[in-house]
Amino acid sequence: MLNTKSFLTVDFGAGSLKLAEFEIDEAGGLRLKNFAIKPLGLEGSQEATREKIILQTLQQVLAEKAFKAKSVNVCAPGFQVFSKFVKLPPVDAAKVGQIIQYEAQQNVPFPLSEVVWDYQILGSAASGELEVLLVAIKSDIVEGLFRVSAGAKLKLNLCDASPAALCNAFRYNYPDLEDCTMLLDIGAKTSNLLFFEKGKVFSRSINLGANIITQDFANEAKLKFEDAEKLKIAEGFVSLGGAYEEPENVNQAAISKIARQFMTKLHIQVNQTMQFYRGQQGGTAPQRLFLSGGASIMPYTAQFFAEKLNVPVEYFNPFRNVQIDPSVNLEELSPVAHGMGEVVGLGLRNLANCPVEMNLMPDSTLRWQALNQKKPYFVATVISLVLVAFGVGFLFQKLAVNKEAEIALLDPKVSELNAKMDRFSSAYKKLQKAQTDAAQVTGWMQQRYYWADFMADMRNALIRSETDIKKKLSAQKSGVDVGVWIEQMISASGAATAVSANPAMPLPGMVMPGGMPPGMPPGMPGGIPPTTPPTGDATQSGAANTNSVITLVCRAVNLTSLDPSANSEIAYAVEGEIKSSPLVDPKATQLTGQITPDDSNGTFTFTVNVTPINPLNF
Repeated sequence: MLNTKSFLTVDFGAGSLKLAEFEIDEAGGLRLKNFAIKPLGLEGSQEATREKIILQTLQQVLAEKAFKAKSVNVCAPGFQVFSKFVKLPPVDAAKVGQIIQYEAQQNVPFPLSEVVWDYQILGSAASGELEVLLVAIKSDIVEGLFRVSAGAKLKLNLCDASPAALCNAFRYNYPDLEDCTMLLDIGAKTSNLLFFEKGKVFSRSINLGANIITQDFANEAKLKFEDAEKLKIAEGFVSLGGAYEEPENVNQAAISKIARQFMTKLHIQVNQTMQFYRGQQGGTAPQRLFLSGGASIMPYTAQFFAEKLNVPVEYFNPFRNVQIDPSVNLEELSPVAHGMGEVVGLGLRNLANCPVEMNLMPDSTLRWQALNQKKPYFVATVISLVLVAFGVGFLFQKLAVNKEAEIALLDPKVSELNAKMDRFSSAYKKLQKAQTDAAQVTGWMQQRYYWADFMADMRNALIRSETDIKKKLSAQKSGVDVGVWIEQMISASGAATAVSANPAMPLPGMVMPGGMPPGMPPGMPGGIPPTTPPTGDATQSGAANTNSVITLVCRAVNLTSLDPSANSEIAYAVEGEIKSSPLVDPKATQLTGQITPDDSNGTFTFTVNVTPINPLNF
């Protein structure tokens, strides 16, 4: 349902403040109820003084004209807004936002963190490219407009850009024009040139404004800017050139020449933009020109552009399809109506969907607005909480007296229970310590067989490797004796187990099938020294020595006389058999160092680093 309440629209121009009050009529269209235009002077176009001047002017206009609405849509002037039309390649809809973000980073002349920017996809070209209007404004400028609105006790709804507002106003009032039409809005500091053609829109901001005429005339006549502006409005016109007589009025003669020079520069920019529109945007030749903006009313401006462009020129009427309330003075509205395009475009944003819809409101402003809207609820909530707190406090005061009496009766019982709690806590701590000690002993009991299993598995690995090598070498010579045994075991900490340090004198029970080198006593095949977990301070104190890596120093009978590669095959066979053990991590178990022969007793040594899956604790 459309909102029928009245609302304000304000165009904060560089040279003047334009304000209008609208409401939505019964047919769903706009109805103008009140309007005002107030000049801002030279200070209005200067950043240092602009915010102060527009606030004072806005407050003055609101008081003089008795505007009743409190909701406002505003428009920033062209010199404060960056706008550009860009073309994007045909891409998926999901990627359009990312591409436009990149285009904004490349085109906006300020860091994106310092600006508020928005975009509108206006359509697609015949090539499939998307035509996008990109608009940006510095965040502090919009925040200044918010402060101005708040200072005037108005609620700011949205902040639009001048080209977008003009586009919406033109489309609303001239929907029947399909061929190429230009709209030239001549402002105080900048001018906007828009092209409309079959639903297509193109816009360019031109850095030329009528303040140049005033400033040049003020310099030539040695007048203040304000006095020169008054003379320009009262007596100025655009000289038509050629064989026309100069006016006798000195001021008129000077202004007319300066005005023609300005219009000539503006025409050059318009002509260049027309060529760009036709060459780069695929547009056709313009069939007509509409003039708008406060500076366009200078006499003979329309004739000047009609002569230069050779197209019909007329003034833009933004109220063509807008209802005018009977209370509005038409004699006052008629001379300035052509400059009210932005305020009409802002008013259309409250109707329905517009061709161009942008909102340059920064997040900080939106959050502040949301907070202001909730302030009455916050105040009511605080008051309610205070009342509730007061009532609860009164109730608790009464309850406190009763509770204090009950506490006095319970204190002896509480003291008795606290004493019992202390005894219980002491007993519970003793129980926890006993449980911890029991868990440690249980762990030791569970691991008591792991070391023996590991040693037995290593012995079986040696026996299997002896058997495999013997089978391979029996083809060359029958009755070959193959013997492999572990000479030394070293933990990760470097502590060796109790094995013989003399390779010629292994511990008892260490022999190979088929005999041993001379001087070696008999023993078990695949010999592994009988070992027991060392006892001592570490075991008695309960601190286990964890072996994550076990180094096995192995010795075997040297069989290179039968096969030059026999020793290597033995070492690799041992490594392979150990890796196949389920108690060993095969990836972290490997041969290390070199195969070292010992000619004194016909043996050789090699080393295997074994990583148990479960570390051995002893």
